[in-house]
Amino acid sequence: MTAPLPSPGGCKLRPEDYVATGFNGVKCVEAGGPPAGTGCGGYVVGQTVKLLKQHHLLEDTDVVIFDVLGDVVCGGFAAPLQHADRAVIVTANDFDSIYAMNRIIAAVQAKSSNYKVRLAGCVANRSRETDEVDRYCNKVGFNRLAHMPDIDAIRRSRLKKKTLFEMPDEEDILIARAEYMRLADTLWKSVNLPETFPEPLPDREIFELLGFD
Repeated sequence: MTAPLPSPGGCKLRPEDYVATGFNGVKCVEAGGPPAGTGCGGYVVGQTVKLLKQHHLLEDTDVVIFDVLGDVVCGGFAAPLQHADRAVIVTANDFDSIYAMNRIIAAVQAKSSNYKVRLAGCVANRSRETDEVDRYCNKVGFNRLAHMPDIDAIRRSRLKKKTLFEMPDEEDILIARAEYMRLADTLWKSVNLPETFPEPLPDREIFELLGFD
């Protein structure tokens, strides 16, 4: 399902036309998008959310996870925030990623004034260390929820088109599985945990905090 989804008002679609069932019964939808340089990907994201609402898939599902680009100014990419309880930022342990995270925090805070979405925290992804992420989080009052280490298990699972839980019980796969399960448990409980309101930094202060001498 790589082609963009039609407008909800443009044709009669049924959930089985665009929902695929993955491992362990997880329902999957790929929004797709236009070819590069020919259209608006954010529009497709917004239309996909409308389609899910039209078929009641947001209300009739136990857990819904949106995976979207974060550091963009287009409102279409932010459409899922209108229906989310918690927002999680996936970052890396480097300046550019943390700079983007700082912008995303500000965007989610702005959305939270009109919608129920709140920031849950961040995930340090495919990073050997977390020192830069932790320094930033300590400064602004944010939470690092998990650390996905720089191991080869995730790359191999993607190449084989399998989840980590379908892969052989090798050491690095077991490590990654355990961290994903810990993150899932944290997020499940986060809806009932106290809300966090980190204060994003001005650009100058980020350079002073994380920039090189």
